[in-house]
Amino acid sequence: MRKFEPLPEELQPVVHSLELKAILVVDDDRQLASALQWILADENFLVDIAFDGEEAMLKVKAHEYDAVICDLKMPKLRGDEFYLKAKELRPSLTDRFIFITGFAADPHIALFFNQHDVKYLVKPFPISVLINCVKELLS
Repeated sequence: MRKFEPLPEELQPVVHSLELKAILVVDDDRQLASALQWILADENFLVDIAFDGEEAMLKVKAHEYDAVICDLKMPKLRGDEFYLKAKELRPSLTDRFIFITGFAADPHIALFFNQHDVKYLVKPFPISVLINCVKELLS
């Protein structure tokens, strides 16, 4: 049996640590949620998806996320209701939401945005704008 000899320091492999940020994408449009998952993963984010607010709550209870991208009009638990419950459970998420909606002109949604001073994008939006918004949020 041979004794293990560690490599001299100059021959040690270089290890680069990469800190990956975890994002939860919540949208009942399964195609959009899946597309955003792939696009954001391509930008080196760890991406989890949920298809409604109730599923998203279960994931927020079980995992810590660095950011949440969330639709507003969804079955079971709307995005605004999910936001209020999620920030109660994990206050660190309060400033880490980006809402995506096709209904920004709806008076109830506009009031929610104003009352909570949250970031939002109106569908359809350029993917580059979403990526920049996420990177800015996490910087």
